[in-house]
Amino acid sequence: MGNLKRDNASEVTEFIFIGFSQQPQIQAAFFLGLLIFYLITTFGNSLIVVVVRWDSQLHAAMYFFLSNLSFLDICYSTSWEPYVLAQCFRDFPTISYTGCYVQMTTSLFLGMTESLLLAVMAYDRFVAISNPLRYTLIMNNRVCVQLALGTWVSAFLVAVTPIVVIPAHYCGHNVINHFNCEIQALQKLVYSDAPVSLILSLIISVFTLPLPFTFILISYFFIVVAVLRIHSVGARLKAFSTCGSHLTVVTIFYGTAIFMYLTPQSKESQEEDKVFSIFYGAVTPMLNPLIYTLRNKDVKGSLRKLVKGNENS
Repeated sequence: MGNLKRDNASEVTEFIFIGFSQQPQIQAAFFLGLLIFYLITTFGNSLIVVVVRWDSQLHAAMYFFLSNLSFLDICYSTSWEPYVLAQCFRDFPTISYTGCYVQMTTSLFLGMTESLLLAVMAYDRFVAISNPLRYTLIMNNRVCVQLALGTWVSAFLVAVTPIVVIPAHYCGHNVINHFNCEIQALQKLVYSDAPVSLILSLIISVFTLPLPFTFILISYFFIVVAVLRIHSVGARLKAFSTCGSHLTVVTIFYGTAIFMYLTPQSKESQEEDKVFSIFYGAVTPMLNPLIYTLRNKDVKGSLRKLVKGNENS
């Protein structure tokens, strides 16, 4: 470990990861587990994208946003998991300064996009329940494309622009106690009291979590109000059931993210941070397609038709 330390005056050109275990059994278990997560994530989310585009019955706003979420999860997992798998068995993996910043910025951008997309999906459920007769008119193809594009562009501007315009400076310390260039682990190495770290923390803590989450809560408040106005108990349950999958995904995504980014950080919490980052970055994208396919009859029906169509051919 002594060879990993640098002079405080020297400018960092690469980073060294020490988040990996040095025990071969643990390394093998970590590699196998992460590989399984990545394969399931890629296959499951790709299947949803294919099914939504293949079945005309799923050409509705809800499933358009679901396919966007699945595509986003594929991109997010691919932005870091293959790299971690490739470095897993090295003693002290390294990454260049530029490569680390690209990895961090990409993960932040995609994570923020998913946060905004979940808020858009909550709005979609609100329109579907409060205005069922005008739903297809309000959430037409043009509006759906504009909302989806808006989430990607907004996330890019909020996440990427500050990092590019005001780059952080690192001197001396270049050891990251993590598996990849996770933003919180990297911020601990920022040199000097420049406002970069504060700016990035403010962006993450405000734009990525509270604002979209507050919008989701407001949307579901009005959804509950709209559902309570329905006289039929069966119709109420059916309306609530259309929100079940989205609520489950929101709970997992925001629950893990809030624990990671909005709880006080300490040296003792570093190991917990690594565990939760794996859950947030690998397990959550894997669970999303399972949640939607297990709870959604339309998606399950389309999957059956796709499988039977391939068998008949």
